[in-house]
Amino acid sequence: MRTPGRSPDVPAPGSPWSEIVPGLWMGGHEFRRRAGRLEFAVVRDEFDLVQSLLRLPGHGPAPGVGHQVWPIPDGPLDGTQLAGVIRLAQAADEALEEGRRVLVRCYHGYNRSGLVVAQVLIRRGGSAEDAIRLIRSRRSPWALHNELFAAYLRAGLATARLLEELAE
Repeated sequence: MRTPGRSPDVPAPGSPWSEIVPGLWMGGHEFRRRAGRLEFAVVRDEFDLVQSLLRLPGHGPAPGVGHQVWPIPDGPLDGTQLAGVIRLAQAADEALEEGRRVLVRCYHGYNRSGLVVAQVLIRRGGSAEDAIRLIRSRRSPWALHNELFAAYLRAGLATARLLEELAE
């Protein structure tokens, strides 16, 4: 499994965040400018709710912006971690229903954020395949390249959570 930061063939994204559907954004903490220089993505007050699956100091958001933090690895997740992903997706979906702008972010904005954003899209009636395809077209072909996360989505996160808890 290729994961950002561990595999040199995974390029940094060309933008700090990308809008997947109106109001729902996916992004990371680092991106590459056109000149090729890596830069940090710092969130200020562009969003009403920021969900961070990796927290790095100095990356925002600004005071007063809703911030939910649920650190998870870019690898196998246990039942508790999957339950947190499900809760984040529910909170993001509810914020969207209220007309709020939501950013879900991880390191590059490919896998962990993709897992949450895909779950939001599935909650809204889409299939796992449609969610993965949309995310890859709007964020990057590298989005959800973690095949385990794609398998979690195809099985359903609730099912994956139960299976992980049985295995523990």
